[in-house]
Amino acid sequence: MTDTTLADKRVLITQADAFMGPALCEAFAARGATVIASTESLVDPAAPQAIVEAAGQVDVLVANLAIPAPTTPALEVDDDEWRAVFAALVDPLPRLCRAVLPQMVARGGGKIVVMGSASALRGMKRASTYSAARGAQLAYVQALGVEMAPQRVQVNAIAQNFVDNPTYFPPEVQANPRFQERLQREVPLGRLVAAGEDAAFCAYLASAAADCFVGQVFPMCGGWVPR
Repeated sequence: MTDTTLADKRVLITQADAFMGPALCEAFAARGATVIASTESLVDPAAPQAIVEAAGQVDVLVANLAIPAPTTPALEVDDDEWRAVFAALVDPLPRLCRAVLPQMVARGGGKIVVMGSASALRGMKRASTYSAARGAQLAYVQALGVEMAPQRVQVNAIAQNFVDNPTYFPPEVQANPRFQERLQREVPLGRLVAAGEDAAFCAYLASAAADCFVGQVFPMCGGWVPR
């Protein structure tokens, strides 16, 4: 049976106090991993390198990146909003990967999983900046994944939406009848994907059982995106 345990792995999770961070920490710890839960800001260009250096050995990097999503109409998006969103969601990703990949390559293997968004896979009104940034993440994963595969480093992404998390679906949003109507109308599953379901899939991608996946983007959205 292919191994899905993580007992000998050191896992660095960024923004561990936001988005999917708490659920990810719980899921990886339950599978025996040593979890390095970073809550530091990644906006400073030097921060990713410093975080990786402080973590020491990193067998798995989970790039959990999130901000409150702007809802500006596309014609009103200014340069400041565009730069701020890309600075938070896009710029830290290659910096993190450049910081962690040398040690993975030297050891002959490693895993990078990016917690992305399905907003890059299906058009959404008033989400042009956010969707563009999330799309850049997924394009980077696909390119980096095929480049690193010969080095036995697997790079993949989860493109999620309608997953229970405090950043995008806090209790007050979930309790709103209009949101519940939207959920029934747009999501074939008829409910939010549980945080634990999403985190368990991430842990699977970080395990030896997922060594065959290269630069893949996996929707996790209850059928909101069918591909």
